[in-house]
Amino acid sequence: MSTPKPFREVPHRGLITIAIMLATVMQVLDTTIANVALPSMVGDLGASADTINWVLTSYIVAAAIMTPVTGWLADRFGRKELFLTAVVGFVVFSMLCGVAWSLETMVLFRLMQGVFGAAIVPLSQTFLLDINPKERHGQAMAIWGAGIMVGPIIGPTLGGWLTESFNWRWVFFINLPIGIIAFLGMAAYLPNIARCVRGFDFFGFAMLSLGVGALQLMLDRGGDADWFSSAEIWIELGLAISGFWVFTIHVLSAENPFIDPKIFLDRNFATGLVFIFIIGVILLASLALLPPMLSTIFGYPTITTGVVMAPRGVGTMISMLVVGRIMHRIDARLLVMIGLGLTAQSLYTMSGFSPQMDNWLILTSGVIQGLGLGLVFVPLSTIAFATLDVRFRTDATALFSLVRNIGSSIGISIVSVMLVRNTQINHAELSAHINPFNPNLWAASPPAAVGDPAALSQIEGLVNQQSLMISYINDFKLMMVVTLVAFPLVFLLRKPQKASAAAPAAHID
Repeated sequence: MSTPKPFREVPHRGLITIAIMLATVMQVLDTTIANVALPSMVGDLGASADTINWVLTSYIVAAAIMTPVTGWLADRFGRKELFLTAVVGFVVFSMLCGVAWSLETMVLFRLMQGVFGAAIVPLSQTFLLDINPKERHGQAMAIWGAGIMVGPIIGPTLGGWLTESFNWRWVFFINLPIGIIAFLGMAAYLPNIARCVRGFDFFGFAMLSLGVGALQLMLDRGGDADWFSSAEIWIELGLAISGFWVFTIHVLSAENPFIDPKIFLDRNFATGLVFIFIIGVILLASLALLPPMLSTIFGYPTITTGVVMAPRGVGTMISMLVVGRIMHRIDARLLVMIGLGLTAQSLYTMSGFSPQMDNWLILTSGVIQGLGLGLVFVPLSTIAFATLDVRFRTDATALFSLVRNIGSSIGISIVSVMLVRNTQINHAELSAHINPFNPNLWAASPPAAVGDPAALSQIEGLVNQQSLMISYINDFKLMMVVTLVAFPLVFLLRKPQKASAAAPAAHID
């Protein structure tokens, strides 16, 4: 057993943290900020309503493929050098996205933006763990988690405001000042980490890229292609299964695989991957449901929707900042359980939504869910790496981000499919009762009962509204069940203070 190296205090830790978080928020915002600008891009780029979605798909697939290779790139070229290159490349291609003159150029620039942006989140988490002593990891993960989880919440609102006030191109131009400040701060103060050159397992990377890329493409394209009624989706599913299967066999049998399988022997990290997958499902799936619900059923404009959803982000930030300070006093596993309980409670409250309610129920459920997710995310991000050998840290943070993103994509796809299918089913069931033989119809609207077109049109609107509302409620109930199912996983986690100290700290020059 090797003797652990004492932690060496890093100068300008506060400035480094600010610079890292600026880069992180910039990248995380870009995953959602462009969504609301898509309708405005259609005319300028000569695209159609179907093809414009490739602006999102290209970014998601490129980022998913490049995320796992972050660890190898960091070891080969240096963490600091890779981080600075990622920020520069991300900002440059953001500017090119802002001046794109056709759909083809936009898709190309977004693809490259995803290639460079993939490393930013894993490296930000790695550096925050590196520059802080172990007793401050909870606070560091609280700051990091605030950027990761609040970014997607404010993204659509910020994107809508920029699009309405200026132009859709400002959705990308806004990255320039943020990127410059982040780059200068990191270039000046980010410590140099000793490199560890290792061979590149091209076959393993190719198989993992095939699996991840095909899966992300299937999840993103599924809704437009009508899922498994399309040959495209079946091909992508086959490629995803084949890629992951061959990659798994290769990792277990190869001498120097792309990802060392020993990383999965750490119980905390393996359980943390399952947890972060569930968090990805709940966080972004609920964020994908609420804006269209508020717009379609309640008639809220984009800015009002953002204001109503803002308390969710406030709740998340409050809980993260509080839990970062109390983690060394309270068992982190207890905090995770409390967070899961609050999240389940908020989803139960959301299952009671109705078109007749006011904003209060939306605000309170949002605050409770934000508090709950924050209580889960920070302890989880700390425990997952507490017992892991430091030499696996960069690979581990890349896998952590990848699994969270895959969970988000799967969650959004599932709730979107269920929303469409359940709306059709609910509409058919409710419409079956709209007939002249139903006394309730005579009591509610005699003109509709005798076939008045205007009255029937009004009834049809109510049926559509109720069908959609019931479908949203079913989705919220599903996410509540997923949250409750995650409870037993808490007992698989080990307390951080019992972690082995055998692994040496990362060497900071």
